[in-house]
Amino acid sequence: MSVPGLSALPHPLNAEGKLRRVGVEIELGGVSEAEVARLCADVLGGKTEQQDSHIWAVDGSDIGAIEVYLDIFLRNATKTRLRDLALDLGREVVPVEIVTEPLDMNGLARLDGLREALRKAGALGSGAGLLFGFGVHFNIEVASESDADTVRPLLAYALIEDWLRAAYPIDEARRLLPFTDPYPTDFVRALITAGPGATRDHVTGLYLTHTPSRNRGLDMLPLFAHFDPGRIAAAIEDKTSARPTFHFRLPDWRVAGDSALLRRLSDAWEDDHGLLTLLRQSWAARAGRILQTAGIDRE
Repeated sequence: MSVPGLSALPHPLNAEGKLRRVGVEIELGGVSEAEVARLCADVLGGKTEQQDSHIWAVDGSDIGAIEVYLDIFLRNATKTRLRDLALDLGREVVPVEIVTEPLDMNGLARLDGLREALRKAGALGSGAGLLFGFGVHFNIEVASESDADTVRPLLAYALIEDWLRAAYPIDEARRLLPFTDPYPTDFVRALITAGPGATRDHVTGLYLTHTPSRNRGLDMLPLFAHFDPGRIAAAIEDKTSARPTFHFRLPDWRVAGDSALLRRLSDAWEDDHGLLTLLRQSWAARAGRILQTAGIDRE
């Protein structure tokens, strides 16, 4: 399926032969939850419903159910006047979040039409202030439950993460917050040693050893929790919603699916890093050159 302005997933079908879908989370400031919900309904159809003082839902929209809420853990606390006061006080720095159901390409195109309405209503992004570290998260359905369809995309992302950050810079406000820290070098080295043929079980262990955190550019914990919920729950204190998706951003599938390119990137990464790496910029540039020769640069 092709939609103008959006690139289709390079591997568009799941193991059942159905279109893979993408859930979207949009963070913003400057507009209340009630107003955001109303705008969603105006643009996408459906009926708004207030479920709590800071939680709204839009039912029956053109893209399915939509949740709108103040993105802070207190919204799930027992409802009291003190809780509501704390939520109100936090509004200046805590984003309102729009959360969609998993969407196909047409759904993503319809959602994209919401941007202009939000902008006209005064919605603010990260560039509006130093305390606004807002983001857009994509929850991309895994292609299948095979080990390879978890391990290879993770390895590909880890190898080109520095290039991604250089090619598509993160807003300064968001960079100051811990939510999108890069993978530790020791974890990338362990992934390379394991290789693209490693089992998901082994790679889950590496992840829990080297980077047991939700605060990564590609957060794998929801996917690992989908396959092994008890293991993740025992290892991670942070609440992790199990789901069969990669959380945030993936590399181009041609990186994950090209064994020769993965090997070339892996060898070059080890050559660049040696025993100690002080600067990530040099690897970002080198990775970019390798991707460019493979015809993958900045698509």
